[in-house]
Order: sequence, then C-alpha cells, then structure tokens
Amino acid sequence: MSLEDLRNQKKGSYESVQDESDITYLNNGIFANNPDTFKEDDRIEEEKHLRNVLNTFLHYEIYSQNMNNKKKIDFKKLPENHKKLFPDVLNKLNTIDEYIKINTHFIKLMIQDYVPYDSDSTKLFQGRSLKQLEVDKVRSTLKQFARDWSDQGKIERDETYTPIINALLDFYKDIPEEERGELNILVPGAGLGRLAYDITKLGFSTQGNEFSFYMLLGSNFILNCMSEPKQFRIYPWIHSLSNSVKVEDQLESIDIPDVLPGNIPKNTNFSMVAGDFIEVYKTPSYKEYWDGIVTCFFMDTAKNILEYIELISQILKPNAVWINLGPLLYHFEDMYSEPSIELSLEEFFEAIKMFGFTIKESKRIETTYCCNQKSMLKYKYNCSFFVAVKNPDNSNNI
Repeated sequence: MSLEDLRNQKKGSYESVQDESDITYLNNGIFANNPDTFKEDDRIEEEKHLRNVLNTFLHYEIYSQNMNNKKKIDFKKLPENHKKLFPDVLNKLNTIDEYIKINTHFIKLMIQDYVPYDSDSTKLFQGRSLKQLEVDKVRSTLKQFARDWSDQGKIERDETYTPIINALLDFYKDIPEEERGELNILVPGAGLGRLAYDITKLGFSTQGNEFSFYMLLGSNFILNCMSEPKQFRIYPWIHSLSNSVKVEDQLESIDIPDVLPGNIPKNTNFSMVAGDFIEVYKTPSYKEYWDGIVTCFFMDTAKNILEYIELISQILKPNAVWINLGPLLYHFEDMYSEPSIELSLEEFFEAIKMFGFTIKESKRIETTYCCNQKSMLKYKYNCSFFVAVKNPDNSNNI
C-alpha cells in the first residue's frame, strides 16, 4: 500500500474531543483496557493528556521548520566570503525541510485514528502552548522507531533484547515450543512493542504495558497498520546537526518496519495494555499470574523503585523468572515536585532478595539507547543484567 493510499484512508474523527466541555472516552479498540473500569476523573484527565500529546504531534512540523529556518537565517548572516566556502549549506537545509514534511506525513498517519489526516493543525487545539521538552518527545519517538523497527536499530536490539530473550529461552528450555503459549510473559515499559513482539514470535503469550501516549500511538500504528516491510521512510536524525562526520550522516533515512508484524504462532496471545504499571497490575486478578516478567530500561522510571520490585514479586508465580536489563538513571531524581527514591545497584540487589527473589545470574552489559551509530557522540550505559527467580515459599519477603 502506497503512502498516498494510506493518506486517503479516513480512519477516525476528532470531533468528539475537540471541545474542552465535550470529553468522550476514545474507545477505538486499540488496546486491551476495559473503559468501564476507568474512574470518571481519571478518564477526563487521561483524555486531556491525550489531547496535549496529539497537539504536540500536530505541531511537530511548524516547530521543526522554525528551528530549521533559524539555521538558514544564521547562515545568511555570515560574511560573504564565509558563505562562499560552503555554498551547499542552504541546499542541505532545504533538503531537511522536505524531510520534515516526510516525517510529518508519517506522524499524521500514525495519529489519524484521532485526528483526520487533512486537519488544519492551526485550527485545532488553539491556545495550547508547546514547550521544547514536549516536542523533544516527538523526536524521541522517531528515534525509538529507528531503535525498535529498523535494520539500523539491530545493533542496540542485539545488545539488549537478545540477552533477555536468550535468558528466557534458557529458563524455559524444558518446555516444548508448541506449549510456550501457556506461559504468560509481561513486558512493562514496552515502548513501541518490539521486545514484546519478538517474545511472542517465539511462542510465548506476551503482554506489553506502556504509559506514554507517544509510545502507545506509535506501537499501535507499527503493530496494527503495516501492510509490508519497510513501508515507510523517516528521518530521525535531522533535528540536530552536531557531532556528524559526514553530511550524509545527518540526512540518513530509516526504513520501517524491518519486519512485518503479524503471523504470531498458534495458541499464543499478544496484547498491549495502556496505563501506569502499578495502577494496572496491582489488582487481585494479577496476583501470582505471570510466568515471567521482562524489564528493559524500565526500573529507573519508578518514583519508588521498591514499589516496582514489590509488585513484580506479587504478580509473579512462585518459581517464575524476572529478567532485567537497564541502567539506574532515575527519571524523577531532578524533579523537585515529584518524589524519587534512588537506590545504588548494590541496594537494588539487596531489595530484590528482600522481596523474595534469588538472583541466579548477574552481569554488566554496555549499550547505547536510541543512538545514531554514525554520530561522533554516543552515551553508553553500563547496564545491569540479571536473571532472578521468585522463591517458591516467597522466603525473605518483607
């Protein structure tokens, strides 16, 4: 299916939630949540947040074009003798303008279940201001597509997802492949869904959980709306021209998805659930429900990491496995208005044992995250990787 064909598909309307006083639950069947279980106040707040996210997506183009126009103005202000040294700079910046439009086409298709493709972004969400931090989340979403669903992202996936998957396969090596569908695996912080999808393809019944609407909208699009591999071309690296070796590196395209999602094994379930990890899984129905929990770059998203560990212990079956890979870059540490508990790695391991786990394997793995592999600047995480098993009698549980 061509880009033009997809553009012409009208898949939804945003009329029901354009007005602040007309807030209707957006029950479009994308995720596995039951809207009847939502509290009214929570539903209203969630929909307000969704509108803010959609507003940010819709303003990606104008914000990015403005930033690129500044680069053009800065270049034009150079002395004539300097401009003559690199006359192709404006051509490069004009090319970036075109690539921003291509990214915008992709984004509009991604959110068209909520906002029709041809909507005028200047007439929707009037009065809603944007912060650079919010637009950075759109750019991060594009980079996440590169990490999870492109050939270029295979380097990071091999460094992070592969050790997790190998550990899961090793732990359940005595279970025949055709019986893996009876094992339920949870992937909190699933992002765009690639790790959860890859685990499902191996025959496990898998559920991804994600809180961010940026990730949820992206995962729905990539998992449910693709018709062929490498259907879309995006340009995730064009928003920063720093630390590039070559001009081509700044303008490199990413073709997604590298594989066409679908064709999961028989007797296997795959779902994505939207919501906060604690709020979704603290219900009694999930007590000792899961045969495995996989956390990748997730544990440090907690305001209280002990609460995460405690819940993981509560919802895992006895003798079930928890596999983790990630740093301890606590997301709320520098936010004065939010609580944050920061444990060292040693304290983290102590807490894991206190909540009834035995750590069977532990090592460190170096990796980048959503990194342009051709960049001169790469942030490397020396991640903690471990395999922990819940004690059958939940011994040492506090």
